Amino acid sequence: MFSVKGLDITALVLVIIGAINWGLIGFFQFDLVAAIFGGTAAMISRIVYALVGIAGLYAISFLGRDRERYVDR
Repeated sequence: MFSVKGLDITALVLVIIGAINWGLIGFFQFDLVAAIFGGTAAMISRIVYALVGIAGLYAISFLGRDRERYVDR
């Protein structure tokens, strides 16, 4: 089972992947996810896009959290 910290890290990794992909689309008109998984209509690409979107929504919760809770002492 995922711990909250593990879920946070997973969400953050997915958000970073999404940000890199959007940057590549914006600057170079290149969709890395589609290139790797066979186009934007491929089922695996759609799953990756959906997971990135869910991770982005989950990451909104990072804004309201107590940051000191995660600092290792």
